[in-house]
Amino acid sequence: MSLKHPIRRPLLLAGLMATAAFGASGWAPGAAIAQQGPESLLPPGYDRPARARPTASPAPVRAAPAAAPAVPRIEAAPVIAPMPLLPEGGAAVEHAAPVVSGPVSLPNGITSFDQLLALPAAQLDQLLGLTPKYDIPPAAQRSLRHVGIIAASEGGMGPYALVNQPGALVRAALAGNSGHLVSRWGHILLRRALASRMDAPQDMNPAEFVALRAALLVRMGEGDAARALVQDVDPGNYDATLTQAAMEAYVATADLTGFCPVMALQGYNRRDAQWMALQGICMAFTGQAAQGLAQLDGMTAKGAMTKIDMLLAQKYAGAAGMAGKGGRRAVKIEWEGISDMSPWRYALAIGVGLTPPASLMADTHGRYDAMTALAPMVGLGLRADASDRAGAWGILSAGAMVDLYSQIYLQDDITGGPADRALLLRDAYVGDSPEARADAMRKLWEGAGDANARYGRMVLTAYAAARLPASGNLASGAGDVLASMLAAGLDANAARWWTVVDKGSDGWAQLALAMPQAGAVDGGAIDSFRSADKSDKQHRTAMLVAGLAGLGRISDSTRRDYESKLEMRLDGNSRWIAAIDQAAAVNNAPLVAMLAGLGMQGDSWAKMTPRFLYHMVAALNRVGLNAEARMIAAEAVARG
Repeated sequence: MSLKHPIRRPLLLAGLMATAAFGASGWAPGAAIAQQGPESLLPPGYDRPARARPTASPAPVRAAPAAAPAVPRIEAAPVIAPMPLLPEGGAAVEHAAPVVSGPVSLPNGITSFDQLLALPAAQLDQLLGLTPKYDIPPAAQRSLRHVGIIAASEGGMGPYALVNQPGALVRAALAGNSGHLVSRWGHILLRRALASRMDAPQDMNPAEFVALRAALLVRMGEGDAARALVQDVDPGNYDATLTQAAMEAYVATADLTGFCPVMALQGYNRRDAQWMALQGICMAFTGQAAQGLAQLDGMTAKGAMTKIDMLLAQKYAGAAGMAGKGGRRAVKIEWEGISDMSPWRYALAIGVGLTPPASLMADTHGRYDAMTALAPMVGLGLRADASDRAGAWGILSAGAMVDLYSQIYLQDDITGGPADRALLLRDAYVGDSPEARADAMRKLWEGAGDANARYGRMVLTAYAAARLPASGNLASGAGDVLASMLAAGLDANAARWWTVVDKGSDGWAQLALAMPQAGAVDGGAIDSFRSADKSDKQHRTAMLVAGLAGLGRISDSTRRDYESKLEMRLDGNSRWIAAIDQAAAVNNAPLVAMLAGLGMQGDSWAKMTPRFLYHMVAALNRVGLNAEARMIAAEAVARG
């Protein structure tokens, strides 16, 4: 608890100074997705019934204390004293002040009582031993078991799968992943594994296990999932690694004040510049605006952080100030001379409603598109521009992208590219003919800036593509139409095209991998696909063969024949191959998913080798993740 009583605090401070003096002389007194049902292919409507207004509950009535018996009785059971009732005014009952015992280390430069009295209340509480160890009542505290967002009954992975696995292997799979995956479906699979409710390996600290998962989610651009994960742990159970991961998660969602409960428990455990700036912000938002801004001013004077970082922190903290009390002030942000962007700067900027210059954001190469696409405070147009890459990476679903453009379509004040794309998306759904709808989709795809953004537009049009009839008139462009459907996992809709596409075409290759039931594939169709393959060193053909082999859809002789023709080997030895094969052998789906994510790092499918794809698809298929294996293999051919 904090010291707020004017009589008690000087007495405690005087005792602290005396205890510190005794300590100096050597003597001290005392001793913190999946949708399973059918889903409409049309955008959401606007005629939803109004939500019922909640009825106010009657005010609780305090029961009168029971009258004491006239004659006291002697009970054998121990007597438990009842909790004292609050007085009528609601003021808490005073308790005796704690006694400070043992030597006390005073902060540097504190040599007098007046200097000690001028310290912030939180620092005084820590010196006096009054800093709380937890902020949740003991009966409501949670254990560090089954930490996660998705239960097994909700589509998550098994909670005990990693308990008997080596902690060093799990740590390497998580800490060694940069978060940049070549596959949209690999990203979705890894996110599901990281967000599942599960126990830590026996030889790993549970807090570290949560920290490793949250940190990887942040690197993947999944700030919201990372924040939800760390919120599943009580702040009193945080260690240094989990505290750092939580801070990164809150920064990644521009929710800096959400970190304040953790700061309240561990406010003086670190003294680095970013931590101290966050502490000043939290002071401002907890009623100590003048103190918080004074701390930020002192950091600015000392040059603890660059000027732009401190100005943004002051503007963020000043948003909580009160006029006339030193909290509210005008802070002007000037971007001239700033050549780079950081997560801290971007979070503070959008958190106070600022839009960094487009020239500065152009140099980030889309690194903040995931954050922008999910940020509710950013304009719809900017979110739509960022959604191309966010959709391609797997951060946004097809439904979420359609919802975003549905809002843009209804806003008359939004013009330019986002508005034009919203009109084209409408035409893709309700065009006069299938050919007109397909043409609208094609315009959306071709208007993208690069290959990743183009695939993101395919995610956007997935449900519109599923509404196209499987017609020979559209067979020439079936490859892109099928890639769009499969980007959202609509394999049943895609299977209708099996009798329409030509053998050996792009569409046939994707369906040969993506269909739930498919027989063995003959070499003649693969030869036809290979003859039309214009990719570097026929990389797409190699990925087709690797995917078919991993799913068991070609014979061993056909596989060996194409290994010779394409000058590749699907078998081989490496530490990663040995690890994922062994994890599959013991049917450990979460570990296979984490190792698959480790093997899919890169910025394009050209970086993925057929050997890695083969072992990945085979392992996923073996542990029951057949749908994910099929979607990853089909994506490899579509994007490879």
